[in-house]
Amino acid sequence: MTQYAFNTYTGNGSTTEYSISFSYIDSTHVKCFLDGVETSAFTISSSTVTFNTAPTTSSVIRIERQTPVDSRLVDFQDGSVLTEAELDMSANQNFYAVQEITDDQSNNLGLTTADVYDANNKRIINVADPVNNTDAVNKQFISTNLPNITTVSGIASDVTDVANIASDVTDVANNETNINTVSGQISPTNNISTLAGINSQITNVANNNADISTVAGQISPTNNISTLAGLDTELSAIYNIRTNITNVDTNSPNVNLVAGQISPTNNISTLATLDTELSAIYGIRNNITNVDTNSTNINLVAGQISPTNNINTLGNLSSELTTLGALNTEITNLNNIRTDISGVNAISSEVQTVAGLNTEISNLNTIRTDITAVANISTDIQDVQDKIAELQTVANDLNEVTSEIETVAGSIANVDAVGADLLGANNIQTVANNLSSVNSFANTYLGASATAPTLDPDGSALDVGDLYFDTSSSSMKVYSSGGWINSGSSVNGTANRFKYTATASQTTFTGADDNSSTLAYDAGFIDIYLNGIRLVNGSDFTATSGTSIVLTTGASVNDILEIVAFGTFSLSNFNITDANDVPALGSAGQALVVNSGGTALEFSNASSAEVYGFHKDSNGDLIVTTTNQGVDNISSATYATFDDVLFSASGFTFSLNNGELIATI
Repeated sequence: MTQYAFNTYTGNGSTTEYSISFSYIDSTHVKCFLDGVETSAFTISSSTVTFNTAPTTSSVIRIERQTPVDSRLVDFQDGSVLTEAELDMSANQNFYAVQEITDDQSNNLGLTTADVYDANNKRIINVADPVNNTDAVNKQFISTNLPNITTVSGIASDVTDVANIASDVTDVANNETNINTVSGQISPTNNISTLAGINSQITNVANNNADISTVAGQISPTNNISTLAGLDTELSAIYNIRTNITNVDTNSPNVNLVAGQISPTNNISTLATLDTELSAIYGIRNNITNVDTNSTNINLVAGQISPTNNINTLGNLSSELTTLGALNTEITNLNNIRTDISGVNAISSEVQTVAGLNTEISNLNTIRTDITAVANISTDIQDVQDKIAELQTVANDLNEVTSEIETVAGSIANVDAVGADLLGANNIQTVANNLSSVNSFANTYLGASATAPTLDPDGSALDVGDLYFDTSSSSMKVYSSGGWINSGSSVNGTANRFKYTATASQTTFTGADDNSSTLAYDAGFIDIYLNGIRLVNGSDFTATSGTSIVLTTGASVNDILEIVAFGTFSLSNFNITDANDVPALGSAGQALVVNSGGTALEFSNASSAEVYGFHKDSNGDLIVTTTNQGVDNISSATYATFDDVLFSASGFTFSLNNGELIATI
């Protein structure tokens, strides 16, 4: 039978990985069941399911795909750009759903070509109790009625006898009133024992049914039972089956039950073939009852039976068992302290060890006063113990040929010099005087690390302004009120570009991209494009960490995610004279020009008409100031007004062209 969307396996207690033979859109669509119970303790990688713990031996493992059908995975929009991945996803959702429906139909109980239902050698569960004769029967119904069947089995021989004289029993039952009447006529002087000589012909009762009825009708005080003398043969037959008749009456409920079980395919007469076996069972019915009554004790004894502790050995311990019986009180007392005994047993090895230290314990007892004294100075002893490493170091040093202590003693002059230096105005003293500042710096710059620090070196909480160098992104970071942020741009230059090819339902993009470039950006200075469409920050994605991008909706297989990270910088208010190759400020009216040698810049008067001073007058007219500008032969005015007119002065022609001033020599 072809299976499109599920696999079944049997666990062996050790295997954790199982193959998936079917495709799926998203790993969340793959479900796993162990013995019919769904579990989430597994992971999926491509076409393999890996359970966290190996399924137990003989457990039934089912891995199936459940493609969602309550909503569409792709919602087409007018004017949107459709990709192959989106079209495939929409088609696959329908295709996979049809496969799963096909699997369900093929695995349902169906009619064969012979017009009968075939369970394919599988169990059928949740079958209700039968009502009609043609209903299916569940195990519970059989188990409930099994005791009745067992009861019938225990009296099989009697049932067989009854079955053999079924017609006679019916006749007896029909004449119950007459038989009771006859019984009432029996007296000590007319005892039924007189029938002892007639021991055969049981069926004559049935054959003389009419005569018995006649006799019953004739019974009266004046017409005594003695008139039955002519029916000697028939009465003898009845007497010989009196036990059977009693048994039939006593077991009438069972007989009725048996009668209800008789059918052409299950006739009670088949029990006749088990006459010997059933008789044997019937003979020990009391013993069976006793066994059932004591089943709890028997199970307890059975639990004690093993090849090394067989119950048979108890037969050889009869005298010991008798002795135990005489110690009933003591055993009861032991039972009352069994918890304590269990506790002692749990430390039996320690108890044995103590027992072996009897001499040592006696010796300790003789010095108990000294032990008490030692206990009273336990704190001092602990102090010595805490310093044992230092004491051992000193001792080892003193045992050396030339110890460090001796070396220091030999350099005592230098030590004295350091001491004198510490007391004077020196670097060491300066550091000591500024120790709070030193500690402050140590608590501000926290060193280099691949992970962000969570505490200052002194164990206190981080402070706004703390710094550390992030070795994972090669950037300096500063602690702000919102957490660690880049102290400078993560982008080297004006912009960096990254490209990732997505896997199915991928949401997080980080680390090396398709070109092996590691993602780094400044939060807020980033543009992201999915298949060429620009995404909205905060709505379509989240980008706050500086090292990863998280999409709100997972991408499809082979989607292209492109990232443009912009560098951040601040423009400096730069004074031109601060430049290394610019001389000190010149005089009023001078311009910065290249010197005559063409080797440097200098301030100098302009010698050509390229330099002008422009501004607007009170009327909004554009003017050029000629004073001190080095422009010759314009002596009649200090400035000229330009208002979209063409004029010339001393060889210079000026004009306005689309707002641009043009000077022509």
